[in-house]
Amino acid sequence: MEIAEPVVLTDIPWVTIVWNDPINLMTYVTYVFQTYFGYDEMKAQALMLDVHHKGRAVVSSGSREEMERDVTAMHSYGLWATTQREDA
Repeated sequence: MEIAEPVVLTDIPWVTIVWNDPINLMTYVTYVFQTYFGYDEMKAQALMLDVHHKGRAVVSSGSREEMERDVTAMHSYGLWATTQREDA
């Protein structure tokens, strides 16, 4: 009789995605990324440009609870944001 080896499940991180919208100015989105996430100006601008040109950007990753907190914060700034598993 063969004994099965235990399966180790890794905790797949969750991500916060900010989506493009026709309302917020690019400078404001950059400001939000710097203010809330603490990103330097270059990183915040790069993420903002992804939002603007690609329609979305992954702005943070971590546990589901952390990403739900980040999504709520982005909503409080007036940005459209969602969370999903990183591999989705």
